[in-house]
Amino acid sequence: MSIFHGLSAFPITPADVHGTVDVEGVARLTAYLSAAGVDSIGLLGSTGTYAYLTRAERRRAIAAAVESVGGRTPLIVGIGTLRTDDAQALARDAEAEGADGLLMAPVSYTPLTQEEAYQHYVAVAGATGLKLCIYNNPSTTHFTFGTELLERLAGVPNIAAVKMPPPPEGTLADELSRLRAGPVGKLAIGCSGDWIAAEALLAGYDGWFSVLGGFLPHLARTLTTAAQNGDHATVLHYSQKLRPLWALFRAFGSLRVAYAALNHLGLSEATPPRPILPLPEPDQQRVAEALRACCENTP
Repeated sequence: MSIFHGLSAFPITPADVHGTVDVEGVARLTAYLSAAGVDSIGLLGSTGTYAYLTRAERRRAIAAAVESVGGRTPLIVGIGTLRTDDAQALARDAEAEGADGLLMAPVSYTPLTQEEAYQHYVAVAGATGLKLCIYNNPSTTHFTFGTELLERLAGVPNIAAVKMPPPPEGTLADELSRLRAGPVGKLAIGCSGDWIAAEALLAGYDGWFSVLGGFLPHLARTLTTAAQNGDHATVLHYSQKLRPLWALFRAFGSLRVAYAALNHLGLSEATPPRPILPLPEPDQQRVAEALRACCENTP
């Protein structure tokens, strides 16, 4: 089974107002997630604010996480950036520091064509020996992977997985069947969008790339295991508990909610990178209430 299966927890990357990474904070968070039994840690994902950090600070974050986890939990490192050569350099940095896998979104300013995205992934996938996961995140990148592009990328050496958003139409099961029926089926197919994760895992998706796992890893682990075991009753129980939190994710974006949740839980005192602002106090209270609701009577 590849490192892109199961629960992948995506923590924030604590840093000061100048973008200097708090390496002790990174170490604490990654150690906490590893101890909770997540299947992998998605370092420097969107929740990890990779786009707001310099190459040097990204590398410091990777080094801190690798030392903290000590090989107990695979580290999947985000390497998205505008230029292909810069993404190749970030991939080499991650490999040199001891990362186990890579995750890359098609970051752009000038909108990419399908061919440009293909060549970008081919070049970066060949820069190291690490396996790479395609980060399909159209809500952030404003890039849509066509079916033909995903099928071409599935044949590229070192590309081993794809992180898929909720389908624009139809059901998750139908979308998974469509992907499995073609060349994309050779890849590990994971889901993002935490509010659809339980349905996706029950439908047979290979993994959950989870914001929730970055601050409530035990709950995310319980939900993942129940879904993998086909335990519909337990999945329904926790899905109902999590509804208030999913509503906040949709209202404010999961990144802002993750910072508020971590601070409320006493796991961090970090604030998002400017120009992103922390949630106002009334909304932070809503996050606290949602946490109490979903954690009540939870092991």
